[in-house]
Amino acid sequence: MLEKINSPKDIQNLNTQDLKELADDIRQGIMNRVNKVGGHLGPDLGIVETMIALHKVFDSPKDKFVFDVSHQCYPHKMLTGRKQGFVGDIDLKISGFTNPKESEHDMFAIGHCSTSISLACGLAKARDLKSENYNVIALIGDGSLSGGEALEGLNNAAVLDSNFIVVLNDNEMSIPENVGGIYKNLEDLRSTKGTAKNNMFTALGYDYFYEDEGNDIEKMIKIFEQVKDSKKPAVVHVHTLKGKGYKPAETEKECFHWIMPGFLNQQNTNAEVVETYESITKDFILNKKEKNDPVAVVTAATPGVFGFDKEFRKSLGKNYTDVAISEEHAIAFASGLAKNGAKPIVALTSSFIQRTYDQLSQDVCLNNSPVTILVYWGGISGADMTHLCTFDMAMISNIPNLVYLAPTCKEEYLAMLEWSYQQNNYPVLIRVPKNPLVSTGKKDMTDYSVLNKYVIEEQGNQVAILGLGTFFQLGKQVKEELKIKGINASLINPKFITGLDTELLENLKKNHKVVITLEDGELDGGFGEKIARFYGNSEMKVLNYGSFKEFSDRADLKDLYKKYRLMPDLIVEDVLKIC
Repeated sequence: MLEKINSPKDIQNLNTQDLKELADDIRQGIMNRVNKVGGHLGPDLGIVETMIALHKVFDSPKDKFVFDVSHQCYPHKMLTGRKQGFVGDIDLKISGFTNPKESEHDMFAIGHCSTSISLACGLAKARDLKSENYNVIALIGDGSLSGGEALEGLNNAAVLDSNFIVVLNDNEMSIPENVGGIYKNLEDLRSTKGTAKNNMFTALGYDYFYEDEGNDIEKMIKIFEQVKDSKKPAVVHVHTLKGKGYKPAETEKECFHWIMPGFLNQQNTNAEVVETYESITKDFILNKKEKNDPVAVVTAATPGVFGFDKEFRKSLGKNYTDVAISEEHAIAFASGLAKNGAKPIVALTSSFIQRTYDQLSQDVCLNNSPVTILVYWGGISGADMTHLCTFDMAMISNIPNLVYLAPTCKEEYLAMLEWSYQQNNYPVLIRVPKNPLVSTGKKDMTDYSVLNKYVIEEQGNQVAILGLGTFFQLGKQVKEELKIKGINASLINPKFITGLDTELLENLKKNHKVVITLEDGELDGGFGEKIARFYGNSEMKVLNYGSFKEFSDRADLKDLYKKYRLMPDLIVEDVLKIC
């Protein structure tokens, strides 16, 4: 049936049985894509019938669909001319997120949570200002509803006094379980089939519609026909089954929210347990818990990213808090914990910490709260443009009072973590290395309370290489390549992202002509530019290496490194031109 569908218009004349067959085909497409390239499995499997009904009733792209996070866009893509990204030998040019460059049926490039209602509210307001006439539909999952922007959007869209439809896909899950008082109200609405006296949506002024069987195409068509062309804001609350059609995803909803490729071919094996930065972090935390320390671990709906599995979370008990999708709250919450004597450890990915700039600046750093924040996945990657992790250092390292650390190995990481946990003078962020765990076997005895002191790991002359964090290993490779060319470079481990070791940098002027900085992130506003500024009025030449200021999109990492000249031979080539 999917072979016949090239646009939403092709489903208009299909009968119910045809639509059910189409749903089966779409699920096969989802499974095929995720098995080959990885992606969001559970959310997309659960929304199939709802999405078919939306396209059956509404007229995209005249009617505007705005997705939240894009966790539910795979069926939409298959119905809007992009099935080649899901069937057969899939076209990798079709991304896993909505993208206006791909199709007129996508309004925005979307990859972060809780944004759809606000974006759609803007579309609807512009429509009204231009006296146009069409439907604006914001799709959002129950998990995203906990985000502050979603609530801000609900608050303002409620008073539009014109057509505005929120489709709330309630599958009773975020990534892990939903957390917070909002979900008690959703539970009451589900249990009463939408008739509960307490209804947050009607309280805000929305017309409210509930469908308990969101995986029934006929019922979904009927409910959407009721709200189509409505003249005031409405919420359609749909109850669906996350992972529908694939039993493991229906049962283990957290595990199958997003999954790596090859899941259909995996066998149960007794894989060797390998030490990782995630595993040593868990060991560190559990050790504090066993000592009855007031350790307070905080995540924002993505604990699996950090290896914080269900067993670990259960073992922490009251010492663990997942704040759901609300990174801003996580940071302010941690500041309050620290100010009242607890020892908060917040874990966030680089991509999502972007959402917390104001809280870091005002709630944490202005108040000098001694929080510990672990930043995961930071660095250049071939990720989708919505999930790049290259901006954290430039964004964060220029906030006053904050100490941002970049370990190069297990021993440094644990020493930094212990120092941050024990001290009470600074907010501290640690950029957890994204590369496989490196261990020197030698305990790090650095006193990190003496800020901004770099370490010369190998003394040389002419050229000094500052390899920051994960790129310290690249610095080692550059040193070896230079040695072959007759240059014995100094190799320096900066450790601190947020400050300059002015004494060390000044001493380099005595017998060095060139300083190289290597950082796994954006150059503009980053670490290397601070070094270049220091040497701006001197004869020292400075070469900065990192990523450009751009939104790369699913680019091959090797191609990016070549583009940014982040390869030992290219760096040596640049050095030899000026030495």
